[in-house]
Amino acid sequence: MELQFLGTSSGTPSRARNVSGLALRAAGSKHWYLVDCGEGTQHRILRTHYSPMSLRAIFITHIHGDHCYGLPGLLASAGLLNRTEPLLIAGPPAVERFVRGVMDSTELRLPYSLEFAAIEPGWTNAALPDFRVEAAELSHRVPCFAYAFTEKSIERRLDTAKLERDGIASGPGWGQLQRGEDIDLPDCRVARSADYILPGRRQRKIIVAGDNDTPSLLAEQARDAQLLVHEATYTEEVLQKVGPGPQHSSARATAAFAQEAGLPNLILTHFSPRYQQGSNGLSMAALEAEARAAYTGNLFLASDLQRYSLDRQGVLTQVPLTNGTP
Repeated sequence: MELQFLGTSSGTPSRARNVSGLALRAAGSKHWYLVDCGEGTQHRILRTHYSPMSLRAIFITHIHGDHCYGLPGLLASAGLLNRTEPLLIAGPPAVERFVRGVMDSTELRLPYSLEFAAIEPGWTNAALPDFRVEAAELSHRVPCFAYAFTEKSIERRLDTAKLERDGIASGPGWGQLQRGEDIDLPDCRVARSADYILPGRRQRKIIVAGDNDTPSLLAEQARDAQLLVHEATYTEEVLQKVGPGPQHSSARATAAFAQEAGLPNLILTHFSPRYQQGSNGLSMAALEAEARAAYTGNLFLASDLQRYSLDRQGVLTQVPLTNGTP
C-alpha cells in the first residue's frame, strides 16, 4: 500500500507546504484514491506519477476550505483531459452542495459523471476494486470523518512442500491451484485447491483522519490497523494557549493515543504554518520531540510529496526520492 502526501499544512499553505491532500494506492493497481483536496492539490499532482484519468474516488473528511477548495479545479482539469470514467466523491452532504453550486455558477460541464456518497457514521463502501472503506465520526467544528482503508485482495501462497510430498509436479496445475481451482491429476486423483493453500496473512488497514480534537474516537477502528495518519496541528503548549475552540489535536495527544492503541505506525500531518523547519522559535523539531516522548512506535512527520510504503508485514517505510524527485 502506497501513500504520497500532496499537502501537509493546516488552514493556509506555506512556502514549504500545501494544504491537505493525500494520494493512496494499492501496489500494482491502475487506480488511485485521494483523501481531501485542498486548494492547489492539482498542482501537487502534476509533480507525481498520479493522473486525474486514473483517479477512482475522492474522500473528503469535512467541508472546511483547506480540505476541499481544490475540488472544482481538479474536476474541471480531468474534464479537459477528456476523462470519461465516473468518479466517486464521498464526504459529508455539504460537499455535494458545494461542488454542484460551483458547477452551476460557473457553468462547468463535465464529460464524465460524478457519483456522490453522503457520509454518515457507519458508512461503508465495499464496491471499490482495491479497498473496503469505512467511515468513523470525529470531533470537529463541522461534521468530520476518518476513513479506514482495508485491502480486499490477499495473495494466495501454495504449500509447495505438501505438493511435492503428494507427488504433484510443478507446472501449470500449480497456477490453477493458486487461483483457487481444483485440478485433475494424471493418476485420476483430484487435487483440491483448499488443501494446498497456506493460511493468508493479515489484511493491511490504514486510517486517514480529518481534523479531530479527540483521537480516542478512533479506538475501535485502530484495533486491527497498522497505520494511523492523523493531524498534529499544535504542540501541547500552543494548544493550551489557543484553547479548545479550533478543535484540533496536539502532537502529544495524537501520539499518546497511538501508543495506547498499540498502533505500530503513525504519520503526523496538518501542521500549523507557525511551525517551521529549523526555526529557533516554533519548530517542527518541537512537534517531533513531543510526539516521540509519548510514542515508541514507527513515527513520521509528513512533508509535501513524501512517499511511504506499507509492506505485507505491516511495516511502514519512507520511499527515497529518485534523482531528487518524488
